[in-house]
Amino acid sequence: MAAKKTPLRPPAAKQCDPCKGTGEVATSVRIGRKRRVVGQQNGLCLNCLGTGEAPQD
Repeated sequence: MAAKKTPLRPPAAKQCDPCKGTGEVATSVRIGRKRRVVGQQNGLCLNCLGTGEAPQD
């Protein structure tokens, strides 16, 4: 009986630096005339477009 060959796995993708692989980044929310910070909101990472993988050059 012949030996069973296992398929090779693709190389692991690098994580995106700004979002650390999550696909989301936090942005400070400012309000008022003095523009004080009141909190944060999550948004889509524009570097990787939400995939969490580092873009290819």
